Amino acid sequence: MIVPGFASRTALIDILLLLVAAVWGSTYLAAKELVSPSTVVAVLALRFLVTTAAMLPAGIARLRRAGRQEWLTGVLLGTILAVIFTFETYGIAHTSATNAGLIISLTIVMTPVLDSVVGRSWLPRRFFLAAVLAVVGVGLLASGSGLRAPSPGDLLILAAAAVRAVHVTVMHRRAARRKYDSYNLTLLQMATASVLFCALSPLVGTSFLALVPRLHPGQWSDLLYLALIGTVFAFFVQMRAVRTTSPTRVSLLLGTEPVWALLIGIAVGGDRLGLIGVLGAVLILLGAGWGQRIERVHRERKTAAVRTARPELESVPSM
Repeated sequence: MIVPGFASRTALIDILLLLVAAVWGSTYLAAKELVSPSTVVAVLALRFLVTTAAMLPAGIARLRRAGRQEWLTGVLLGTILAVIFTFETYGIAHTSATNAGLIISLTIVMTPVLDSVVGRSWLPRRFFLAAVLAVVGVGLLASGSGLRAPSPGDLLILAAAAVRAVHVTVMHRRAARRKYDSYNLTLLQMATASVLFCALSPLVGTSFLALVPRLHPGQWSDLLYLALIGTVFAFFVQMRAVRTTSPTRVSLLLGTEPVWALLIGIAVGGDRLGLIGVLGAVLILLGAGWGQRIERVHRERKTAAVRTARPELESVPSM
């Protein structure tokens, strides 16, 4: 039996994850307008510095209560996060914002496969059919007027999608069912990425200190949006969600990101969408929605089976 309070919390998490997907869908256009190949690491350094500075005042006291394992988990996740953003932002600098938003959604296939291998618990075959449906949708969206070989930027975004799957899976394995503070873990990730990018920026392209006076007000607006909305808000919601649900469910909801990226590209960036693109968007939505339902039903049945086998768990409240 599903507890009503648990169902309402799950619905709220789903709504917030969809909002995060919309925010992330908009960040490709913002990042495209902000970065060049020579300023990628400098922009990332400033983005994560602003993020860390925004979170630090409320996090100092909380970090003092964090244990060694919580610190290690945060630093590990932050290092993986830095790799994701390096691939992703270099990719954006070498491909279109729309392509970046589409290709990154392949995380919805990579995450459940990785999670299933690590957990040795495969989802129903129907889930993979839903995932394939979403992938076909991405292919139709990315193909435009015809098929073409992927660009170097496309391949970098594909690498970012793979590392995203690792990040979500490691986050779930390290943080789920542990009494870690979600704020601490988010702050530690941001601070770790900030330190790494600040250390690397003088060695790769433009230094972040040299970039500061070169940014005009519009670029600062993009940077603050990426830092505060696209990073602090988005990753805190993701961290909270992955600790209360499954990595597969999180990735499926965030998998609507390419549709948001496309809609924002049309409304703001002036992109045009033909019949093939419309079909691709529909397939992504259908695949993500169908896959989410399959995963939820599978997880609920598995939980019910465990509770039937171990009746003492009935008295344990849902988290």
